[in-house]
Amino acid sequence: MLDQPIVQVKGLRVEFQTKDGPVVGVEDVSFDVHPGETVCIVGESGSGKSVSSLSVMRLVEFGGGGIAGGELLFDQRDGGTLDLTRSSQDLMRQIRGNEIGMIFQEPMTALNPVFTVERQLTEGLRVHKGLSQTQASARALELLQQVRIPEPQRRMKQYPHELSGGMRQRVVIAMAMACEPRLLIADEPTTALDVTIQAEILALMDRLKRETGTAVMFITHDMAVVAQMADRVVVMYRGNKVEEGTVQEIFENPQHDYTKALLAAVPKLGDMRGKAYPEPMKLMGVKDQKIAPIKGSDDVILNVENLVTRFPVKGGLFRRTVAKVHAVEDVSFKVFKGQTLSLVGESGCGKSSAGRSILRLVEPQSGKVEFEGRNVLNFSASQMHEARQDMQMIFQDPFASLNPQMRLMDQVAEPLRNYKLASGSEVHDRVAHLFDRVQLPRSFMRRFPHEMSGGQRQRIAIARALALNPKLIVADEAVSALDVSVQAQVLNLMMELQADLDLSFLFISHDMAVVERVSHQVGVMYLGRLVEIGPRDRVFTNPLHAYTQALMEAVPIADPRQRKSERDLNFKPIPSPIHDIGYKPEPSQYLELEPGHFVLTTDSGY
Repeated sequence: MLDQPIVQVKGLRVEFQTKDGPVVGVEDVSFDVHPGETVCIVGESGSGKSVSSLSVMRLVEFGGGGIAGGELLFDQRDGGTLDLTRSSQDLMRQIRGNEIGMIFQEPMTALNPVFTVERQLTEGLRVHKGLSQTQASARALELLQQVRIPEPQRRMKQYPHELSGGMRQRVVIAMAMACEPRLLIADEPTTALDVTIQAEILALMDRLKRETGTAVMFITHDMAVVAQMADRVVVMYRGNKVEEGTVQEIFENPQHDYTKALLAAVPKLGDMRGKAYPEPMKLMGVKDQKIAPIKGSDDVILNVENLVTRFPVKGGLFRRTVAKVHAVEDVSFKVFKGQTLSLVGESGCGKSSAGRSILRLVEPQSGKVEFEGRNVLNFSASQMHEARQDMQMIFQDPFASLNPQMRLMDQVAEPLRNYKLASGSEVHDRVAHLFDRVQLPRSFMRRFPHEMSGGQRQRIAIARALALNPKLIVADEAVSALDVSVQAQVLNLMMELQADLDLSFLFISHDMAVVERVSHQVGVMYLGRLVEIGPRDRVFTNPLHAYTQALMEAVPIADPRQRKSERDLNFKPIPSPIHDIGYKPEPSQYLELEPGHFVLTTDSGY
């Protein structure tokens, strides 16, 4: 490694001006990044990690912040060292994209929806490198091939909305790498992606870094990703750096209590090996924790048979149905009382559509959904209203599922009033009790959703789902957007409630380590079909279907000694679930290879 760091952050202090005076976002933070090195900055929401990266780009000023102190020394390509805090915005425009590239967290907001992929990729090359349109287009095509986008020629002419999340993220990486920057800043670049796509993108970034010698500043809250990518780690907490060290030191010998708590909260694949039933995680600093296995019972509460859900694709002048999306195709499973069945798979595999079909939030085409022995699909609107008292849903995005204009107390009380289960002061007592159950202070009852953090909003969504004392809860990616420590608390809370109230969960997720922790049964979905289903310990220790094996292989492990290279990952592109109107799929057929462990024998397309 060269002695001269590409960027030196020295005593950085960033302040935001608010009505109540200045708020410190980052206080006295220092670290260096050397050529060809990946420095991971980890911490939870609000720790100041994104503010640090936006300060290096001098973009923090466009978000209401200001650099109040410290130096940001950048080693330029032509050899001079520049203090970015004193550079003019004109000079920063030349450096951004050219010498410092940035991959933003949300690719849909980082791309311009009205320009083609080609126009967005060539813009930086023409501005910074002075290439002609033809040269820039040739280089753009090369970049798309480098990030392994299928059919790059066709993608060049497409707009961002025509690409999947994983492809959009690849385009953003290609844009950041276009001018071969000396420093690449990646802000949570894989947070919203599926495990297989995340594994590919991490391996891709690692390969590009080695090939080009770029220095990488990688911001994340996912400790498994840190183990996969980092050379050195900087741990941040409430705007301060609390610990720094090599990736081995941080994982094997953490010094600061916060780092220890962060590592303890990470669910690791393989933690549940040899345990027959789910049990809550042991969290640091939590006293009187009940950790007992959750057995549940053998009574079937939900029986789904041959469920089919398809969505029409409209086209032509008269908006006729020209094709159908086969979202859920011939799916059958059982959920037992007091137990959790998890449906796992990647975006677009049909797991959320299956959950919504069961509650008839989308109408299935055919099949049978028996809840406590009665077929829900034959219910009238009033019967369905009554049945929903026993079947509730926790949605993926709590902010979108909460009303921004209502106090939290009224949102949790609304189901009680709808079903006339409580009145007057009784409502207030019931809601206060629910706030206690989800471990939120009663003073929060008067707050609005925007005054809460993501984890607190998710607890409100759980409290609202519990208000009617349901027997079954469909949890759709209920913890996917949460920080690890908050995620661990919410998972423990769900398991405690399950043990106390004999709740059944249909848990929909793409996070294999979380699924291993909470499930009794696991079903793996691919392209609308269940390709494998069985007891959790059997599916995890002995995956039988090729797709399940690929999914397990892709999960990053929070251990720097178990890194994966691109060679380890061999994913096939997922085929399209859209078929012509006349298409008749084969029925799903299964083979029972172990007691209760079934694998699909019909061609699943994988």
